[in-house]
Amino acid sequence: MTSRSTTTTARPSSERRAVARTQTLLKGKDGIGTVRRTTLPGGLRVVTETLPSVRSATFGIWAHVGSRDETPSLNGATHYLEHLLFKGTKKRTALDISAAIDAVGGEMNAFTAKEFTCYYARVLDTDLPLAIDVVCDMLTGSLILEEDVDVERGAILEEIAMTEDDAGDCVHDLFAHTMLGDTPLGRPVLGTVDTVNGLDASRIRRFYKKHYDPRHLVVAAAGNVDHNKVVRQVRAAFEKAGALKDLEASPIAPRDGRRTIRTAGGLDVVDRKTEQAHVVLGMPGLARTDERRWALGVLNTALGGGMSSRLFQEVREKRGLAYSVYSYTSGYADCGLFGVYAGCRPSQVHDVLRICRDELDQVAEHGLSDDEIGRAIGQLAGSTVLGLEDTGALMNRIGKSELCWGDHISVDDLLARIAAVTPDEVREVARDILGQRPSLSVIGPLKDKQAARLHEAVA
Repeated sequence: MTSRSTTTTARPSSERRAVARTQTLLKGKDGIGTVRRTTLPGGLRVVTETLPSVRSATFGIWAHVGSRDETPSLNGATHYLEHLLFKGTKKRTALDISAAIDAVGGEMNAFTAKEFTCYYARVLDTDLPLAIDVVCDMLTGSLILEEDVDVERGAILEEIAMTEDDAGDCVHDLFAHTMLGDTPLGRPVLGTVDTVNGLDASRIRRFYKKHYDPRHLVVAAAGNVDHNKVVRQVRAAFEKAGALKDLEASPIAPRDGRRTIRTAGGLDVVDRKTEQAHVVLGMPGLARTDERRWALGVLNTALGGGMSSRLFQEVREKRGLAYSVYSYTSGYADCGLFGVYAGCRPSQVHDVLRICRDELDQVAEHGLSDDEIGRAIGQLAGSTVLGLEDTGALMNRIGKSELCWGDHISVDDLLARIAAVTPDEVREVARDILGQRPSLSVIGPLKDKQAARLHEAVA
């Protein structure tokens, strides 16, 4: 269960620094798995999870900004900025940044999503101070020079082209647009060729200053770490950069759920010369804070989450119509998506869609069997724990929990929530989600008659 205690620290000197507040959020056994949070003056939060049995540590900084925070003309700015923070600071060149982590055998990267961005480094525990210094320097001291913007523009345009070449990846962006339209959530994280070409250093700098102040950031570290040492090193790095000026500022709250976006029944088809047709059939899902998300997770696992799932058995095992077929969920602050993906020969696309639609309709009307639900609960529980077996996964978990929920749940409580899902709850969420009219996105070389028949899948 969650356990909390609060302490405050301050220096008894003539130059007394503002007080930081520390809380124990989850109390582990013998200190193992203990999660603590310190909120520094200026609103910067530092959360850690201690795992003394490993010799590594992953350090990350999460920014409360994603592609949904962009205007149409700024589409791609968040991802562009992710690239630029690696290009150099007042202390380090781009080569210095990469060489510092390479020299100790570490790994450093970043990723941009629709509602957040994360920069991280995974190193030996003894090299954690270096990782903290490098990543904090990137986040607080990026130069964002015009020449770097021009150079990186070419790399980003190549990344967009690479995504466009991978139809199995691109179809998910198409599905988001089919479902959510020309909204911030419906636009691609990478932006488009036109929007990327329209961005310059001054616009990106303004975006950076608006979204990267300490109130919007969460620092997360997991592994063989000492919470107090991490806090001291992070605080020193941010103070040295002059980033903790507004000492009265408070952290911003997680996104609320007031901007509901729900559409269905759309159809988007992109004619492209590929060997396979790539399809996503889906409908509105659940927001990430919806209490029914636990039942939806079980439903998703039973439908398309493994080799024993209904869709895998019906589409691949029994008929051999696709190599890859699965279902997935995406939860945002105010809405969500549920989708079924399959890649198949163009001549088989209607058979695949018919089977998928039949299975969704059948589960919506009749539900899943108790055996299917029990198996899915076990699979979901096991895969969840196995996915937390490295410090990078632990850092992601506590960082995202702090940024998106503002609270933390222990692994034991997480497993208990999954185990507590009842067959009736799964059947109810199946009726609510799968009973909706679906939307469909397709990329592939379909003939005119084939494309004309796609409306049958969403009728």
